[in-house]
Amino acid sequence: MILCGANDLSYSGNMAIENILAQIDSEISRLKQARALLANIETGAPSSRKAAKAASKGKPRKKRFLSADARKRIADAQRKRWAAVRAKAKKG
Repeated sequence: MILCGANDLSYSGNMAIENILAQIDSEISRLKQARALLANIETGAPSSRKAAKAASKGKPRKKRFLSADARKRIADAQRKRWAAVRAKAKKG
């Protein structure tokens, strides 16, 4: 490994260091979240999705959309299940 002085660092070297520091900060944040969750479990404090969601600082997920065809298939399947329940209740 070749050591160089501070004046010898190039722009790409500075970017690499900044990238490493950002990754370390991200890992520290993730570990703090894990520790907080474990501390809640240990103390018996209730954990909620809202608290976990508020603790996460990642980028928000995109909303997922279903196509009209997919919604229709799901609705038809549910109607079929309810029809079976009603038919069974009528017989019994």
